[in-house]
Amino acid sequence: MPIRSASATWKGDLPSGTGELQAASGNVSGDYSFGSRFEEAKGTNPEELLAAAEAGCFSMALANSLAKAGHKATQVTTTAKVHLDKGDAGFSITKIVLTTEAEVPGIDDATFQTLAGETKTGCPVGKALSVPIELTATLTLPGSPARF
Repeated sequence: MPIRSASATWKGDLPSGTGELQAASGNVSGDYSFGSRFEEAKGTNPEELLAAAEAGCFSMALANSLAKAGHKATQVTTTAKVHLDKGDAGFSITKIVLTTEAEVPGIDDATFQTLAGETKTGCPVGKALSVPIELTATLTLPGSPARF
């Protein structure tokens, strides 16, 4: 199976620094800052990318679940809203709210709701939010070339 990757670079301190996110495919990239992440400034942010990943994964997975159950979807559209809240311990993602709408000929609502609920717990991106994260950290000297 393929391994997908992305990188991010941050320059400066938290309140005045700037960053850039880049997916290895080149299809997703963007600038981000404190303002675009914690306020409403222009730019992207990690939570927005997480929302896109979850919405895309869920729409695809639901279409697959429906088809496996004999109900081919004409279209599945999902919006994911990632809630980033500040608490006593700092910022945390507290929930992701999915809203999906599907055009599925010949299915009743009870069957659709069951399949949507089962898909929510089985979507790979959603499951990834609880997996261990491994880290390799390397300290470089100022002016050293990047190793990426």
